[in-house]
Amino acid sequence: MDWREHIHSDPGILSGKPVFKNTRLSVEHVLKLVAAGWDLEKMAYEYPGIEARHVQAAAAFAADMMRDEKFVAQARAA
Repeated sequence: MDWREHIHSDPGILSGKPVFKNTRLSVEHVLKLVAAGWDLEKMAYEYPGIEARHVQAAAAFAADMMRDEKFVAQARAA
């Protein structure tokens, strides 16, 4: 999937955070929902209009961003 067909960034929408086209729903928010264990059915109920393609685009976007970054995952001290 080419996430660019579904995601864009506009400084006038959510301070330029990546959002799904024609929405104010951020990619970050959808990724957090997935990480929290939400399934597509629950997301679609709470956020009408969200579809499987949005979740797939968010995953493709995240994968592309990770490929271009160098990082080390570290646990935070309690």
